[in-house]
Formats: sequence, C-alpha cells, structure tokens
Amino acid sequence: MADDGILDCVIVGGGPAGLTAALYLARFQRRIALVDAGASRAAWIPATHNFPVFAEGIAGPAMLDRQRENLAQYGIAPLPARVAAIAKADGHFVLTLEEADEPLRARRVLLATGAADVEPALPDHADALARGLLRYCPICDGYEARGRRVAVLGHGARGLGEAVFLARSYTEDVTLLTLGQPLSTEEEARAREHGIAVVTAPIEALAIEGDRIAALRAGGREHRFETLYSALGLKVRSDLALPLGAGHDETGALIVDEHNRTTVPGLYAAGDVVRGLNQIVVAMGHAAVAATDIHNRCELPTEDEPGGPERPVRRPASP
Repeated sequence: MADDGILDCVIVGGGPAGLTAALYLARFQRRIALVDAGASRAAWIPATHNFPVFAEGIAGPAMLDRQRENLAQYGIAPLPARVAAIAKADGHFVLTLEEADEPLRARRVLLATGAADVEPALPDHADALARGLLRYCPICDGYEARGRRVAVLGHGARGLGEAVFLARSYTEDVTLLTLGQPLSTEEEARAREHGIAVVTAPIEALAIEGDRIAALRAGGREHRFETLYSALGLKVRSDLALPLGAGHDETGALIVDEHNRTTVPGLYAAGDVVRGLNQIVVAMGHAAVAATDIHNRCELPTEDEPGGPERPVRRPASP
C-alpha cells in the first residue's frame, strides 16, 4: 500500500472474474485488495464441460479453489467481507465494508459482483442442482441434456427463447411451463414451429421423484421431465455502481467500453454484472482486459481528476 493508504485497485467479488483480475494485477505488482462476500454464482456449478482445458469437466467450487491457490502464490488472499457502499472523495474511491471499522481506499475499482439466479420453488434446490435435474444455463450444459425430456420454466421472451434454443440445438422433447402466463399469437406460432409443447396452467408444485422432475398443475395433471431449466431471470448485482451514476441497461447490467470501463471514471466492471453473454470464459476475458487497462493507467489521473484526459461523451449502446 502507498504511504497515503490508497490502493491502486480494489476488486469487489471473488468469482472467476474477480480472481482473474486479481491474478493479473498481482503479477503487474500493483497494490490491490480483493473483497469477496462468498456469493459467486460459479460455486453452484456441479460440473462444467464448457470450460477449455478441463476435458473431464470441473466443478465450480474446485475451479474457484484452484484460482485462489494460484493467487496465494503472489501473497493475495480474498478478504471475506461485504462492501456496503462505494463513494468518491478527493480523487479516489472509498469503499465501506460491513462490520469493519475502516474503509478501503483506491484510485480505481473493479466490480466483479456478478448476478444471482431467480430460483424456482423446488424442494432441495441444492440436491437438484448437484444431480443435474435442475439447470440454469443451456449454453453451458445443454449438451448434457441432448435427447432428454426437458422442461423450461419461464415466460415471455426469455422463457420462450431458452426453450427454442434447446429445441434447435439439443432435443426434440421440450416443454415450456409458463407459470400461468399466456403466450401471444406470435409466441404460440414460434413454439409450434420448433415443436415445443406449452403448459400455460399454473404450476401448483415442483417435486423431485427419483431421477425426474414432476411439475403438478391445476386439475391434478402431472408432467414428468428428466431435466428442468429455470429461465426465471437474473438479479444483476450492480447496486454498488448505480448510486455512482454508472450507465446500465433495463436489467441493471452495467454498460462498459472496450476496456471494460463503466461510464464512471475509474470504475471498471467484469463478468455477469456486465451486459452480455454470461459465461466463465467471457468473465475471465473481461477481467484480463480491465486489469491490463487499470495497470496501464495506474499513474495517470482519471477523466474527472485534474490533469486527466478530456472525458468523452459516451452513450449507452442500443439493447
């Protein structure tokens, strides 16, 4: 840490993006802190086969452990804490930590806070995930569901879009459970085009029965599936950035430029908190880009500091 107590960068979030950024900045010999509240979405992954190098697949917790072990070689360990707020003062950021006496101060901040899945009301959610009965990402693991009887729980463009993706790519047996929400005429036509069965009746209960998911609807009719994909959406964890005025889309996902800078000078973002494709390799790429730019600009003032470059006019890209 510098004599003034101000770090080069604080990384908020200890998932794949945050740990990758910390590795890069540690190897750049920068003064950093990594704050991790322990809520990485990756920790729920029972096994991913969509991550290069690990041909046999790797579980999310094991992957995070390997990243932390790698980082420990450089004397960096995640600080187990939650950031309550971020403010700017005197040309740097002040990060208030819950249950901590002193804030962290840094000239730049990288948010890698990710997102949280909206969970279906399924008994023993963790066991269903571990057994592959419940899944959240058809891009990551749709291959493992090929040829199976699959249900998609969701409605609107997101639910139907995920059902179409699975039907086009992996299996002809897809049912969309819309939770009582009707489909438009256009949506019905699209479902028929891809051979997707639609159940619009409200679901009274979801249960695990052996190696099947049972979806019970009004009237007592039962539907059984081998895999259930939840397409109920994500809660983007951008709450720390929005009070600073960071640009975002309608879901709260942060808008960044080609260097993963947000619209707030000195504030960067990587991973699922950023608008785009929610994938581990994408999050790591974001982190590498952001960390390299942070290193290259560490001795330079930000756009809102005296002597800094003229701040460009930046407008959010079209959705």
